[in-house]
Amino acid sequence: MKLPADYIERMRLLLGEDSEKFLSSYEAARTHGLRFNMGKINAGCSAAEEIIEQFGLEPIPWCEPGYYYDESARPGKHPYHAAGLYYIQEPSAMSVVELLDPKPGDVVLDLAAAPGGKSTHIADKLQGEGLLIANEIHLARAKILSENIERMGIANCVVMNASPDRLAERFPGFFDKIMLDAPCSGEGMIRKDPNAAAEWSVDLVRKCATRQMDILPDAVRMLKPGGILAYSTCTFNREENEDTIQALIERFPELELLQTERIWPHLHKGEGHFAAILKKNAEYTEDLREKIKPGQKSDKTNKLMSEAISLFEDFQKQVLPGFRLGPGEPLLFGNQLYHLPYAAGCSFGDQTLQSLKVVRPGLHLGEVKKTRFIPAHSLALAVNKRSAKPSHTYSLAADSREILAYLHGEALITKRSVQGWVIVLIEDHPVGWGKESEGQLKNHYPKGLRWLF
Repeated sequence: MKLPADYIERMRLLLGEDSEKFLSSYEAARTHGLRFNMGKINAGCSAAEEIIEQFGLEPIPWCEPGYYYDESARPGKHPYHAAGLYYIQEPSAMSVVELLDPKPGDVVLDLAAAPGGKSTHIADKLQGEGLLIANEIHLARAKILSENIERMGIANCVVMNASPDRLAERFPGFFDKIMLDAPCSGEGMIRKDPNAAAEWSVDLVRKCATRQMDILPDAVRMLKPGGILAYSTCTFNREENEDTIQALIERFPELELLQTERIWPHLHKGEGHFAAILKKNAEYTEDLREKIKPGQKSDKTNKLMSEAISLFEDFQKQVLPGFRLGPGEPLLFGNQLYHLPYAAGCSFGDQTLQSLKVVRPGLHLGEVKKTRFIPAHSLALAVNKRSAKPSHTYSLAADSREILAYLHGEALITKRSVQGWVIVLIEDHPVGWGKESEGQLKNHYPKGLRWLF
């Protein structure tokens, strides 16, 4: 691989005698990883053991649910990926959320979240409790982020498309923990993407360092007293890493640096990552969360909402009798019904989001059409087998043809007398909806997600 001369010189100055080992690492194959979705499977369960064996997985030392896989395994082409049982993620990138260590009940912001690796990892740590706001400033990437939140079955996440300064105006002193995987020069992506080498320049490094210092003050402003900020990059130079953190601490003396970590591709099995964990001194600012109050809805909105909720509850009793929504409130966008999540001790609601661009305001429950409720794909992926009364299970061993036909969008023959909505399961794992009638299953797998052959 041809590396820029300036880049080689800078890395030799940074690493000294280790630089040759570092530069020779570019001749090795890139690393691949996946992380189990602990909301759907546990590391020791039969599905996990099956996946480990089938893909020849090897544990990643810094992330318990993370595993290396060989490129030839192609887990992204397996039906379990469509069911959200795991997230494909570069191994080094799994380190920073482990350091941030969100706890169930925390209120967390992922400030630059697309495509969703760190957001879905945070959600795993929250275990369905608390609130996650996953933000991405670029709309196209925010939509990809939203799709990954949906696929992983996450119910307590709001996906937003807002600038950091706009969020800081709305959420001062609000978050227990903030993740900022900052836009960077991507030196750790060069082995993964040769175009990154062509795009790299000393000027790009400087521009990225400036951009990072533009974003970080907004993150500091949104962090509550005693809160934790995780800053990370996938680059190696000091300007975007240690120097940026030093400049931040000099500007905000309320910040205390708790830990830094580097993963190097010549020392570890990964593409490389930098992480810094900082704490905001509780003496400097007050907790402003209680000052953010939900507003009141109009009588017309209340009437439409009441009708929509009634239709959903009737559907829930018939199809998902074991499913329960967490703390939150219903939201109606046109004829689309959502469940906006709450967190204990945190005033947050519909009016909190007014005038902000919201891509996914919580869990999408479904569409209301006059007197009918049509369940959303998100709802299928957010439930488990025990929650659903009518379901149709396909076995990977015996029904692989039917599974592929379903993911392709085809109708299936069931030869059953069941009528109405059913959850379609691959083994024990929901993958989507079908509507059964007269021994046939009408396919409701979303058109935009259907597999092509």
